[in-house]
Amino acid sequence: MWLRYPVVNDQMVKTRYILQIQSWHVLGDSPTCALIRSELSVGLSGLLGKEILSSSALDGGTLLVASKGKSTLLADIIFDNHYQAIGSEGYIIRTFVKDEKRYTAVTANTDTGLYYGTFHLLRLMQNHENIDDLNIQESPRIDIRMLNHWDNLDGTSERGYAGFAIWDWHKLPDYIKPEYREYARANASIGINATVLVNVNSNALILTPMYLEKVKAMADLFRPYGIKMYLTARFSAPMEIGGLKTSDPLDPEVIKWWADKVKEIYAYVPDFGGFLVKANSEGQPGPHEYGRNHAEGANMLASALEPFNGVVIWRAFVYSEENPDDRHKQAYTQFVPLDGTFKKNVIIQVKNGAIDFQPREPFHPMFGAMPKTPLMMEFQITQEYLGQATQLVYMGTYYKECLDADTYAKGKGSPVSKVIDGTLHDYPITGMAGVANTGTDQNWTGHLFGQSNWYVFGRLAWDPNLSAGKIADEWIGMTFSPDDKIKTPVKNIMMASREAAVNYMTPLGLHHLMNTGHHYGPGPWVGNLSRPEWNPTYYHRADEKGIGFDRTQSGTDALGQYFKPAQKTYNDPKNCPETDLLWFHHVSWDFQMKSGKTLWNELCSKYQEGVDSVRSFHATWNSLKNEVDTDRFESVSMLLDIHEKEAIWWKDASLLYFQTFSKLPFPENIEPPKNSLEYYQSLKFPYAPGIRPSW
Repeated sequence: MWLRYPVVNDQMVKTRYILQIQSWHVLGDSPTCALIRSELSVGLSGLLGKEILSSSALDGGTLLVASKGKSTLLADIIFDNHYQAIGSEGYIIRTFVKDEKRYTAVTANTDTGLYYGTFHLLRLMQNHENIDDLNIQESPRIDIRMLNHWDNLDGTSERGYAGFAIWDWHKLPDYIKPEYREYARANASIGINATVLVNVNSNALILTPMYLEKVKAMADLFRPYGIKMYLTARFSAPMEIGGLKTSDPLDPEVIKWWADKVKEIYAYVPDFGGFLVKANSEGQPGPHEYGRNHAEGANMLASALEPFNGVVIWRAFVYSEENPDDRHKQAYTQFVPLDGTFKKNVIIQVKNGAIDFQPREPFHPMFGAMPKTPLMMEFQITQEYLGQATQLVYMGTYYKECLDADTYAKGKGSPVSKVIDGTLHDYPITGMAGVANTGTDQNWTGHLFGQSNWYVFGRLAWDPNLSAGKIADEWIGMTFSPDDKIKTPVKNIMMASREAAVNYMTPLGLHHLMNTGHHYGPGPWVGNLSRPEWNPTYYHRADEKGIGFDRTQSGTDALGQYFKPAQKTYNDPKNCPETDLLWFHHVSWDFQMKSGKTLWNELCSKYQEGVDSVRSFHATWNSLKNEVDTDRFESVSMLLDIHEKEAIWWKDASLLYFQTFSKLPFPENIEPPKNSLEYYQSLKFPYAPGIRPSW
């Protein structure tokens, strides 16, 4: 992936690096220090094309890696206030001169901080950055930086598009696959410090002794990499594996069962992070079954974890078929009135938007609306609604669009990023989770460029203020080459890829048009499922008059859940950003857009624009044939063939269906559909990757 360490091909840069780092020395004998030594040995020797040896004889040209108090050489260079500023996971990288000898130092308060700092230094060198005069001080802005794996104990992976789950539960705890270490190393390199290995649609067996032995083996493996283990907790576990007759969170026997179970878990994993819980959503059990609210359910688990400093991460992805209200509104309605009633070790995990990881969603109205309760971001890394693993879509621009959105919770300048990093409301704990896309495919993510989404998630979880473009530059430089003749065209593809996907899938604020169950390909015509909010027709509401979901006061008033300035931004269809127009408004087919086109013609043009963009990506990639190794070039090229076909499929199927309502011809600039609407409606994919077992 991004840890390849090929030799620096710029001779001038390589010469400067060799002069700067002639040897290295790591002070410390912890397992993490052993990992640092291994990384430096492989990384420096690979980049510099010669073996760079470890040496305890500190001299000019030494790279010194040492935590606070371990080196007298650093005592006069790094002061206590510097160490206080970086906390337990931060680091300092500094070039300095002592007794006319030049050194490079990586220092931190902990060995984990040293590990992160080591990766930062190597990242600079992979990207051919100047390291002659370093003065870097960094620490993460988010506390819990987590991957959520939706993997099942049988080896399948819900919403996994890169093969099966990488965890072989059957062979654990005695058989540790080498991939587990490489997975942990990759996460550490981008600052991810937490993982949940099992599905949020959880199986209570993970909490039994048979599986806790396996969890312990993984936790022991991950610990030197700075990664804490969390587990999903099935709310009905006291009944399913505990023999109780109820899971009522206020029942004394249930309270005791969870307290005993938590003690048991900590006996296996002393630094266990806590529970991730999906409750009362999509059929999952929860406190509502006993007339209790989310706070009562979460607080019961929080009380059990509190003596061990554990955390409850309670997901806000809740909606119910019994609730006739707009699905957009249901999480806000259930959680915001409970603000201030959750225990201090509860954090609410909120998806970036109120529906479900759509190609484009306005930010979730809960962000900014719960100042007394920590809210944790949940992003999609796996591309459930963005082409899965057959389409090239860089998610950096997707994440940043949400993080930079202004909630107006405390007036202008209250972006989502300041909510989740705790600075807006002074949260005691912060977090960001990404639904993982790792699997058993040789390249881990199904699509080579899927790796970039794992990478950008980790970097933004470390610092949400980084730019998507800067992170793309890093990833390209490390994965391919920092040479501009490769970096520039690849970056152009990446930075335009998400907008292209929106255009050929769900332009102008359309959403949830994917075929049902597997969410592979278009299915805007589906309207026969038992739950209304599972049907695409529920969301686009196309009819002969127009298209779109009215969420203003004249409709469901979901817009009323946002702060007033945000409401003003979206309330008037004439002024609403056209990217979100049909999310908030039902408008006529002849509605005039800013381009001067009617809505119908603009919609058609957006679909065509998306297809044309994918074709341009393919042409750009083809121009790099002699710059990228054959295996990776051909893999991406074949996937771009599929990508183009799927973009055309989306355009043709969607426009043919919407034309049945608009009754209008396609504009002249739109390529005629390749097949009939009936053909597209007949397509079935019973074994599409990532499908839920129940479907």
